[in-house]
Amino acid sequence: MATDAALAVFESVRPRLFGIAYRMMGTVAEAEDLVQEAWLRWQRADRDAVREPAAFLATTVTRLALTELDSARARRERYVGPWLPEPVDTSADPALGAERAEALSFAVLVLLERLTPAERAVYVLHEAFDYPYRRIAEVLETSEANARQLGSRARAHLDRARTASVSASGRERLLAAFVAAAQEGDLERLEAVLAEDVVALSDGGGIVSAARKPVVGRERVAPFLLGVIAKFTAGAVHVPHPYNGGVAFVSLRDGVPFAVWTVDLGPDGVRGFYNVLNPAKLSRIAAPSGLSG
Repeated sequence: MATDAALAVFESVRPRLFGIAYRMMGTVAEAEDLVQEAWLRWQRADRDAVREPAAFLATTVTRLALTELDSARARRERYVGPWLPEPVDTSADPALGAERAEALSFAVLVLLERLTPAERAVYVLHEAFDYPYRRIAEVLETSEANARQLGSRARAHLDRARTASVSASGRERLLAAFVAAAQEGDLERLEAVLAEDVVALSDGGGIVSAARKPVVGRERVAPFLLGVIAKFTAGAVHVPHPYNGGVAFVSLRDGVPFAVWTVDLGPDGVRGFYNVLNPAKLSRIAAPSGLSG
């Protein structure tokens, strides 16, 4: 296969490769590095002997991610404060190269950190990219039965931590009520829209000021959020934009993004508040158009 043809093949599957790598790693930079390494290996491969280039490349990037996750987890154990995914803009592709927009929200990506690398790979490939277990077994170099078992364990772990979803209209109403209560500083109304066991996570990476431990429970999270608003967002605007398959807010001061935050919504209210403040994870965030306060 000529170089131009090889490049065309690679570019056609790049969105899927990035989607796999991002879901596995949780950061854009690490995902891009894996995709680049997959390209280098594609260049060196005996491409004429590859019957299914897309499958070959997806396998390559998945195996690279499995290897990289071991060292990534060691780094995250040393991370200062809670670790959150790097926000990724999904305005053009809500599913980010996948069959389904699964394992893309902040809430699910945080939960995926608790899985083993193999469990995470099975979940990502099956739930987001609709890979059959037979193919996943080939990627992981294991049996189909073991791949199914890994997938079952991954789903069980996530199902235990998550509750039923809420309708689109219900999400809009709940989000609007949350934002209004927070902006107006109404503690009672804010508590009313929070789930009893709500968790607030702030990722400053030890670089900027942020809570270094999770804040848990309605009665603690509500005053915490109002305190954050009073302390850090004076003179700021918060602009909604599609990140990670849902609505997030870019916080700007003098037109410069200093945070991206979002919430996890369920039938019982706001289940999670995720606030990315680490400048290293905001370097790709652009001020959205159509600014509004």
